[in-house]
Amino acid sequence: MTSDDIWAGLMAAAQRGEAAPYRRLLAELRPWLVRYFARRLPPSQVDDAVQDTLVAIHTKRHTFEPDRPFGPWLAGIARYKWIDRLRSQSRHAADELPETLATDDHEAAVTSAVVLKALLATLKPAQAEVIRLVKLDGLSIEEAALRTGQSESLVKVNIHRGLGRLARLVEAQADAD
Repeated sequence: MTSDDIWAGLMAAAQRGEAAPYRRLLAELRPWLVRYFARRLPPSQVDDAVQDTLVAIHTKRHTFEPDRPFGPWLAGIARYKWIDRLRSQSRHAADELPETLATDDHEAAVTSAVVLKALLATLKPAQAEVIRLVKLDGLSIEEAALRTGQSESLVKVNIHRGLGRLARLVEAQADAD
């Protein structure tokens, strides 16, 4: 089965009022939408565009026909939200900056932070929290265990499993690109 088939099934279940498949669908759509908008919008607008699209999907979920492909339906909604963003940008065009204004390039750092935030959001909350505390904030395993209420062994397991999942996600993304 393709992701399109899986998503169509999840949406059909959501239309029948099943909450768990609907939560799974929205969680699985988020990374696809992030990639979609990251190629089309400035990094500062990607998260907002993803949220707007998820709200639109929720609002328009009754229009999905289960016997039709899900991918084009999703892409249509995302495309309309992208166009809305472009229109909004043209209405609120910023003043041109002088060419003599020099700044450091923060694009790589901002992009890395956005990607890292999106990746951590795909993990179980306990895994993301201990990875954030130990690997990003520099706390020890013992300190992270005290702060989260997890045992030291569980902190280590969550870090190991979380980093493994992140590695697989990054490899899958590299293969998809």
